[in-house]
Amino acid sequence: MTADKVITVRSDAELVARAGHLFTGARHEFVCAARDLDTWSQPEARQSMVRRMPGPGTSSLAVKKLFTPVVLADEAARAHLREVMTAGVEVRISSTPLPHETIVIDRRVMILAERDGPGPREYTVTTSPTLVNGVYSLFAAAWDAGTELTAYLRGDAPNLDDDSRAVLRALGAGYTDETAARHLGLSLRTYRRRVAELMAVLEAGSRFQAGLRAGELGLTG
Repeated sequence: MTADKVITVRSDAELVARAGHLFTGARHEFVCAARDLDTWSQPEARQSMVRRMPGPGTSSLAVKKLFTPVVLADEAARAHLREVMTAGVEVRISSTPLPHETIVIDRRVMILAERDGPGPREYTVTTSPTLVNGVYSLFAAAWDAGTELTAYLRGDAPNLDDDSRAVLRALGAGYTDETAARHLGLSLRTYRRRVAELMAVLEAGSRFQAGLRAGELGLTG
């Protein structure tokens, strides 16, 4: 791929076939921002990318991976993240949504995944310095604002009273606001206010994230 070139591929298989060789060229830095571990939807594509990427323990390669809290919903994913951290990979959790999943290699190659939709997923691959540097700057800002995985999982649990824990359990049960408020003996307005307060305390951008964060901290028992 020549400088400034931009190509679009429309499936994991085409991505591996046309751009997979770029992973073998990573020498200094490999960064990835993704919602969860399923950026590459097909297992064979994920395995191919992993095989092609040099291990951080065998070179001076710095590897950084940024995920949303969604990745922590699955125990197998959490185990995988602990394993890669042991191998030297830095992992952080973003407190804000990641609208696009991306990989940047040595600040010279970028792979940007489009949003999921019907049909094969589309990827943009470029070596344009302007595009690569722009996306890398966005990644760096999100990385700096993220929380190291171990700190995220083991951070001090907020001091919540029994009423707050009851609201969290109602959230986790999937009740409608009306049903939860009635079950807890609260007005709808008071219930919604408490939900908003809990989301702020847990630094959650959505009710789903609040429930996930509460479960990680053991606050719903």
